[in-house]
Amino acid sequence: MRKISWLFCSFFISSTISISAQKSTIYTHDLKDFNKAVSLFNEEQYASAQIIFNKVKESAGTDELKSDCAYYVANCAIRTNQANADQMMERFVSDYPTSVKQNQAYIEVAQYHFSLGNYPQALQWFDKVDERNLSRKEQDQFNFQKGYSFFNAKKKKEATVYFNKVVNAPEYGSQAKYYLGFMAYEGDDYKQATKYFDAVSGEEKYKEKLSYYQADMNFKLGNFQNAIDLGEKAMAKSNPLEKSELNKIIGESYFNLKKYDTAIPYLVDYQGKKGRWNNTDFYQLGYAYYKQKDYENAISQFNKIIGGKDFVAQNAYYHLGESYLNTNKKQQALNAFKNASEMSFDEAIQEDAGLNYAKLSYELGNSYQSVPAILHAFLKKYPNNANRSEIERLLIDSYISSKNYKEALVILEKNRSPENKLAYQKVTFFNGLELYTDGDYPEALTMFTQSMNEQKDPYFTARAAFWKAETEYVLNDFKNALLSFKQFAGFAQASKTPEYKNHNYTIAYAYFKLKEYDQAGNYFENQIEKAPEDKVRLNDSYLRLADCRFVTSKYGPAMDAYSKVIASKSVDADYAYFQKAISYGFMDKNDKKIEELNAFLQLYPKSGYRDDTLFELGNTYVAENKNDLALKAYEQLNTEFKKSSFASKSILRQGLIYFNSDRNDQAVVKFKKVAAEFPRSPEALEAVVAARLIYVDMGRVDEYATWVRTLDFVAVTDAELDNDTFEAAEKQFQQNNTKQAITGFSGYLSQFSPGIHALKANYYLAQLYFSEGSESKSIPNYEFVIAQSRSEFTEPSLVRLAQFFLKNKEYDKAIPVLSRLENEADVSQNKTFAQSNLMKCFYENKDYPNSVVYAEKVLMNPKTDDNVKSDAQIIIARAAMQTGDEAIARAAYAKVMTIAKGELAAEALYYDAYFKNKEENFEASNVAVQKLAENYASYKYFGAKGLVLMAKNFYGLKDSYQATYILENVIQNFTDFQDVVSEAQTELERIKAEESKTNASITK
Repeated sequence: MRKISWLFCSFFISSTISISAQKSTIYTHDLKDFNKAVSLFNEEQYASAQIIFNKVKESAGTDELKSDCAYYVANCAIRTNQANADQMMERFVSDYPTSVKQNQAYIEVAQYHFSLGNYPQALQWFDKVDERNLSRKEQDQFNFQKGYSFFNAKKKKEATVYFNKVVNAPEYGSQAKYYLGFMAYEGDDYKQATKYFDAVSGEEKYKEKLSYYQADMNFKLGNFQNAIDLGEKAMAKSNPLEKSELNKIIGESYFNLKKYDTAIPYLVDYQGKKGRWNNTDFYQLGYAYYKQKDYENAISQFNKIIGGKDFVAQNAYYHLGESYLNTNKKQQALNAFKNASEMSFDEAIQEDAGLNYAKLSYELGNSYQSVPAILHAFLKKYPNNANRSEIERLLIDSYISSKNYKEALVILEKNRSPENKLAYQKVTFFNGLELYTDGDYPEALTMFTQSMNEQKDPYFTARAAFWKAETEYVLNDFKNALLSFKQFAGFAQASKTPEYKNHNYTIAYAYFKLKEYDQAGNYFENQIEKAPEDKVRLNDSYLRLADCRFVTSKYGPAMDAYSKVIASKSVDADYAYFQKAISYGFMDKNDKKIEELNAFLQLYPKSGYRDDTLFELGNTYVAENKNDLALKAYEQLNTEFKKSSFASKSILRQGLIYFNSDRNDQAVVKFKKVAAEFPRSPEALEAVVAARLIYVDMGRVDEYATWVRTLDFVAVTDAELDNDTFEAAEKQFQQNNTKQAITGFSGYLSQFSPGIHALKANYYLAQLYFSEGSESKSIPNYEFVIAQSRSEFTEPSLVRLAQFFLKNKEYDKAIPVLSRLENEADVSQNKTFAQSNLMKCFYENKDYPNSVVYAEKVLMNPKTDDNVKSDAQIIIARAAMQTGDEAIARAAYAKVMTIAKGELAAEALYYDAYFKNKEENFEASNVAVQKLAENYASYKYFGAKGLVLMAKNFYGLKDSYQATYILENVIQNFTDFQDVVSEAQTELERIKAEESKTNASITK
């Protein structure tokens, strides 16, 4: 047994020796490769080392060697930034939990990431390290590096913990103190920061940075001189960004020490945060300039403060206002003081800004609010202000100077104290003038009456009486107008008013309208004597004097006055010549009359009285038994004026001449022509009667009956009943029994259709409906009249129809009626009425070319008054704007400005500013907008549009504060005008977007 056992052991030993020798050889070979790989690893040839480590790991005979290879393989992967490096290291840790290199792996990987500045990755690995297995030196390095990684990650609390662990370490203590000081500095704990910075101040590598931080800390602690000294010391060794910040520290320190002149260059050299200043930066530099009385530079800084809503902004806007005042830019000052007065951070500044705002509003006008409201609000808010008495005086004056009469009246109506009575009288008077200009005559009359009744100032009492009379005249109340005109003339102050020089003229016209021609003539003579320099009224007075004497059969004086008009060669010279010729006839001088009428035809070939002249010439020839010449005159009239109101009469007269000279066949031809071409006219009825006499005389009654049956306006069998029915209605009409007349004419038209008197019945019935206010009922009757041949009723019917369609804005219906009126009118005023309203209708229908054609016609008429002329120029201007021809529009608006009043004047002034803005003449444009605010504040729409223009002007002048502030106020205060608000919003967004590039305080 022992022998066998020995043999077995001997075999086992020999086998073991053999195997062991084999393993030793392999191990020695692996170890050699392993050491080679380690050498490559240390030489940072990580890729090559990783290959060998992987190879050794596969053949490694011991777990320790495999563990070491796995460690190095993962380490190489991390150092070559392989995608799965972290997982490889985690796998190493899990596969070899007992490896002594586990903690080393964590720390080395963390330190590797730290060395590359990959602090988030470093922290992940630092967190895995077991600090207990680190040596003292390794712990110091670990604590500092982990603390710095936290510092870099902005985790100051965690960083502080680790830095404090090495604050006394020989190698890392200074760095730790520096970073602890820096974190205290950033957290505004300057005491702690100073403690740490002082601890490292002797080390050269920290000196440059510490000077900057210490300068900043001293500034923030209010140690301004220390901040200046340290800042100057740090400046030379600082980078550009730090130099910018040091300029700010030094400049603001001087600013706080009130050394403004010294502060300026430093504040100027500050570059801002990322190239952008904030509102405080602009304020400090602006205020420094302000204190040096360098107001222009102060303005250039203050006006960059946009949208500020704090103490700094209120101060800035107040001093901006002061700077504007010192450079005589009052409109800009107004906006700045308004802004400052709306902030309550400093109540003393708010009150003084409010006072300045109120005074400037009074002086310049205000587009945001009425000036009286502003002054009244100031007195209410600051009843004990030292300037109270001055503001109260301005308040009274502002009611008139602002011309914002409606709002002024609201305030005055609430406060009818005795001291306000004079202001009330003036405001009601001027408001009356404005209403009169705008055509609101009933309201104007109310205002003038109230102004008269106040009787505080005799001058305004007299003026109110005159304009009360003018308004009554326009409203066709001629009786009261005459009384008011005479009342005006009786006031002691009347002779001092601008209206007095023409009071005889106005009284004369009142008498003229009342048909008291003798008195009217006397007052026209007074006007001629008292005001010969007024050429327009002088010619008209001569003309009306002549008419008055003519109507009262005083032909000699009438002819003298007509001769004056003819000699003046005025627009009415043709009328005067015609009337003078007629006068010879009434003086039994038909030869002279004929001579003058023939001369008229030569002198005035285009006169509107040419058809009158031919008709009158024919009649005079008949009176002188010169029938052939009469026939020739009538024929000329019929040839030249087929649509004249005298056409039917002249043909009838030709028939009567033939009839009276026994040329019956020719007479019948003329009578039939009248009946055919002018049916239902009085001349047609007379022609039928005359023709009947001829047919009866010639015994051709059947032929007459056959002809008459072709006439739908003659019913032979019902003629007597027709006449009786019409005459009954006409009698009620003549007696002013409106209801009975309407019933009578309506009954006649329903019973006799068409009746003999259908034309008159329809016209009278239409007139009755119109006068009682049933205008729509009158339309069919007027339309019947104008559908017939021309008669004396055609022209007034066209006028009434046009008035109705215009009132109801039925422009398509109004246009053909007005066109006929223009072509057929005998009365010049009706022709002017037609042309001016055709101009407006075409414009409303967006037919701009035709609207301009008629506007030019209106302007060519020398008798067109200024109101209609301004309407015409406005039409030309608006049409040109619509068609993009701004050159024509500009010229037209310029003409409007010379004659317009009220809203049209406001519109013209706005466009004056608009065109100046377009040519970048911003200052002049602003002057126009200021005039708009000062003189036409009650026209809010154009005031709002003007403010938007003003904002654009200020931005063009590089005053972004004024621009944005004005636009913000437009958006806030003019919500009724959405088109204006929308434009303001767009412009404000554009400006803010641009300004935000340099001002960090602006929110786009």
